[in-house]
Amino acid sequence: MPSHDPIPPGGAGAPARPGGVQSLHRALDVLETVASRGGTLTIGEIAEVTGVPLPTVHRLLRTLVERGYMRQTPDRRYALGFRLAPLAASAGSMVGAGTERELSSLVDALGETANLAVLDGDRVVYVAQVPGRHSMRMFTEVGRRVHPHCTAVGKAMLAHAGDEDVRVLLQRTGLPRHTDRTLTDAEEFLAQLTEVREQGYALDDGEQEVGVRCVAVAPTGTAVPIGVSVSGPAPRMTDDLVARAVPLLRAAAARLVADLV
Repeated sequence: MPSHDPIPPGGAGAPARPGGVQSLHRALDVLETVASRGGTLTIGEIAEVTGVPLPTVHRLLRTLVERGYMRQTPDRRYALGFRLAPLAASAGSMVGAGTERELSSLVDALGETANLAVLDGDRVVYVAQVPGRHSMRMFTEVGRRVHPHCTAVGKAMLAHAGDEDVRVLLQRTGLPRHTDRTLTDAEEFLAQLTEVREQGYALDDGEQEVGVRCVAVAPTGTAVPIGVSVSGPAPRMTDDLVARAVPLLRAAAARLVADLV
């Protein structure tokens, strides 16, 4: 059975902890909101989505624009600033030189989209991806942050933690329903983690996205919890493909551990 590692609190969407800087939390909320909407937003839209008072959003945006992390368009909307680009490039380089090679090998063998994700605080973050060969591909993109309870990579990573640590995380995040297949009962979810520990891999069967199936493994031995997955439309992600994917995922994950530590 895997060793039980503690889960660090925090991450986007988590409540501020004692000693945290509220203005920094709010500034990051602004950045993440604009990034998640994939375009430009008005100051009113940003205030509405983040729940931050309009005058505070105005001050945060002014500072972020001055520093180059946000920019104002001619129609007085706000978009991400170009100063974020080198930060993104630096963060991407931390993933490891062999990551694309390993994910590409999974796509070559299975045909479906391969992903690398990390557990960042209370959320799963997709940090690398190689799209599948088919015209209909996976719906998750690099940089997306999702709840762990409804994703295969999240379950695989949480399976390395003890039940009490997982309960504490679920108290912070809840178990929001994304589809009619999403597990929303903590005890049922913990029972599923027991199955994940026993079988050594996790499944998401339409729990995050309707009609999408995913299989994932999470190796140990990395400073930050990671999960490797293959995802695709449920009709193509058959039980046979999942059975073929599991040993390939385990082998790829073992090689990635050596590259990421």
